Amino acid sequence: MKQLLTLLALFVIFNVSAQQTMSLKDAVLGASSYLKPKMPVQIKWKDDRHYVMVKENHLIAFNVQNNDSTDLISLSELNAALKEKGMKNAVLFPVFSFINESLIWFQTDNHLVIFNLDRKSVDSSFDYPEKAEHLDYNAVQGMLAYTIKNNLFVKGISVDQQITDDMEEHIINGAAVHRNEFGIEKGTFWSPKGHQLAFYHMDETMVGDYPLVDYMAREAKLVNIKYPMAGMTSHQVKLGIYNLDNKQTVYMKTGLPADHYLTNISWAPDEKTIFIAELNREQNDMKLNQYDASTGDLIKTVLEEKDSKYVEPVHPIVFSATNANRFYYQSRQDGWNHVYSCDMPDGKVTQITKGNWEVTELLGFDEGDKNLIFEATRENTLERQLYRINTHSGKTDRLTPDAGTHLGLLSPDKQNIIDRWTSTNVPGRVDLISSKGILLKTIAVAKNTLKDIDLGENTVFTIKADDGITDLNCRMIKPNNFDPSKKYPVIVYVYGGPHAQLVNKTWLNDARWWQYYMASKGYISFTLDNRGSDNRGREFENVTHRQLGVIETADQMKGIDYLKSLPYIDAARIGVHGWSFGGFMTLNLMLKHPETFKVGVAGGPVVDWSMYEVMYGERYMDTPEENPKGYENSNMLNYVDNLKGKLMLIHGVEDQTVVMQQSIQFLKKCIDLDKQVDFFVYPTHEHNVRGNDRLHLMEKVSNYFLDNL
Repeated sequence: MKQLLTLLALFVIFNVSAQQTMSLKDAVLGASSYLKPKMPVQIKWKDDRHYVMVKENHLIAFNVQNNDSTDLISLSELNAALKEKGMKNAVLFPVFSFINESLIWFQTDNHLVIFNLDRKSVDSSFDYPEKAEHLDYNAVQGMLAYTIKNNLFVKGISVDQQITDDMEEHIINGAAVHRNEFGIEKGTFWSPKGHQLAFYHMDETMVGDYPLVDYMAREAKLVNIKYPMAGMTSHQVKLGIYNLDNKQTVYMKTGLPADHYLTNISWAPDEKTIFIAELNREQNDMKLNQYDASTGDLIKTVLEEKDSKYVEPVHPIVFSATNANRFYYQSRQDGWNHVYSCDMPDGKVTQITKGNWEVTELLGFDEGDKNLIFEATRENTLERQLYRINTHSGKTDRLTPDAGTHLGLLSPDKQNIIDRWTSTNVPGRVDLISSKGILLKTIAVAKNTLKDIDLGENTVFTIKADDGITDLNCRMIKPNNFDPSKKYPVIVYVYGGPHAQLVNKTWLNDARWWQYYMASKGYISFTLDNRGSDNRGREFENVTHRQLGVIETADQMKGIDYLKSLPYIDAARIGVHGWSFGGFMTLNLMLKHPETFKVGVAGGPVVDWSMYEVMYGERYMDTPEENPKGYENSNMLNYVDNLKGKLMLIHGVEDQTVVMQQSIQFLKKCIDLDKQVDFFVYPTHEHNVRGNDRLHLMEKVSNYFLDNL
């Protein structure tokens, strides 16, 4: 018996010691590299019957009807073909796209390569300048659009054409505009058949210079950028169309005022017209305008949408593959993001999806547009499931039965879907399902890379918002070896602003791994998605309009009330950390509730919204002239005198999103009021600290809590 007890004791000791705690390096660098669960790379559809993926540097095709696979080409074979054409080896299999079943295209160094998979050879290639940016390839015509500095070019095997010739450096062509708001990610838009290229032309000459400093030169250098602040003069944008046949450029006559926003560009299938979702500077009136691509003349306003607070178009319209006079669009006009169809020329609008939930992604339509496949929050705001809806009857079927977050890729014939998904305890999985929701096979299952690491208990739950009605999603991570009889300090990790949701049913409930690291050090980690955050409908988000930080802070304090009600929370040791809008929220909580928060770390914080950029700032706050009270109430400089706890601000010297002026003015106010704060800068970083330097950042953040909380 004595020997048995000894063996049991040794077994327990061995199993406890086998579990490691998460290191800071694991939490910061491991999450995106050596501990990241391995999922299929470049999985995409080759044709109706085959999907492909890169596996161990081989491009392999798989048959959807059985388990047959074909090795299309290896990296070594591809490199041999590149070498034959005088090009350098690729270290990894290049990111590619299909042109047809046999041809792919990819970029390597400054070459664009058309590769034949059947012959395992380079069909054709051409080079482009090493300084080229904003590359946009049109496979139909074999033409590459790109920019050098502020001008736009197109190039093919036998074509090399400069489209614009603006000598003024602050007139920019072919790049994203409006500071990448409104879903804008690029600045060029090929027509469906590739005969024309639409492009943004942005004039920033009327915007004042904003100074940044490069401290890494032998002598520090002034680097001026254009940063229009709320209420100030903004840049002006036009949309040009270059015709490859006649080599002429026509600008759309979008009219005045010149500082309104041109968003969500879409070509008509016949290439004769182009559509622009145009938004006024006040951002409360959106017109979907149709223009003649050959003359630039306005044909008509197809749709108009107004709101007393703001309208935010972020998705281009999508034309039907079977009816050239019908397009589909997304809108929150009924309070939730849903899909609508519009028939031209009469402009008849039909709502397709309905309900108190959000459509988050469109996968596509099947033959004849009979059914729409989409991703949505229909069952649960924490999840993304795939659905099929009959566009005529409205009958809706859920295609993915497993709880979690699903992302689908529809096959060319619309019959099958590659379903990539994760869930709380599923690091990653890829399934092949039919468009009717039948599981055909499991393609891959990622291994749990953290199985040997001791993680604190992670739970998700809801509490009521400050209005006493709305449910708010929360996540809590308890310390390793949690003992409910003890008292633990808490670190609140916060964002709280639009276009972000921190609590999701993905692997580990979307927790930052740094939170697990701090849990291993004896801290409870808490996160709450307050009103004003994403994917909960229009009213949930825009309730904060003209008063940023007020309702968000009230909701976060409901989370604090909940924490204080727990017997194992040390209410005297509560800290808070966030970045960007989360930095702003950190200051709100520290300064408006100084009796509650002992320690805070605010990264890249907005301090005064009047010093933030036009598009975002005016959407949520209007201008300082229109909303002086709102700007005053949200200005953290007005609350510095309340500071009691330990506070650190961290900022990137080259931050072009939240300029460092925000933190500098906060520091000056602290000095004026004899308030001690800590400050740290990252000299070569912009709005966030990335790469290996991020380990340095998170060590500094961690130590601040370890030393003071």
